[in-house]
Amino acid sequence: MPTGFEFFERDLRVATAGMSPDQINQAVASYARQAVAGAIAEGIAAPQYERYVNGVRGASEEAFRAPGAIVYQFINWPIVINAAIEELQRRVPRKSGRYAGSFIVITGGRVVTNFSSIDVDAEVIIVNYQPYTRRMDNSSTHGRRHFLLAYHALRRRFGEIFRITNIYLNIESGIHPSIPYILKGSQGRRKDRQAGSPLTYPAIVINAA
Repeated sequence: MPTGFEFFERDLRVATAGMSPDQINQAVASYARQAVAGAIAEGIAAPQYERYVNGVRGASEEAFRAPGAIVYQFINWPIVINAAIEELQRRVPRKSGRYAGSFIVITGGRVVTNFSSIDVDAEVIIVNYQPYTRRMDNSSTHGRRHFLLAYHALRRRFGEIFRITNIYLNIESGIHPSIPYILKGSQGRRKDRQAGSPLTYPAIVINAA
């Protein structure tokens, strides 16, 4: 099933009759730049991408030497992140909307709202900042295992493109005003569930494959 999101690999070929090797290299480099700019302008490719020139990640187009290849690896973070938030929200109570509206996206140690600005090789973490998020995830009512269920749904859709995990995280202070929440009472026998301990947050973590 199409996801609306994939890696694009464009083989760049130009007419080479009568060209010297240096001219061929320059022509391919020029065409590559024009082709990727056009694909982004047309909206068929995301502005975030990794570039591989003759197998070297991050090399400039001008480093191309025939008979190599220039490959652009595109990632559209907004699509996968919005899909993750939608999968989480549809599995939790929506009466007040407070919990459903409290999912945040963290990357590089800060909360991000402009998903298009996220680097291709970033690690993206999605958590809910409400202090009862773990209790909600472990509840016996609506909302139970919403992180795990969302994780499975995302793996089915994006598993070939992203590495997606569902884990519990300790999140340091300074990322969000409500995080970390310090437990006021013990919630089980585990050491990290005792009063005075910081809450460990259920999370979905996403990396480009």
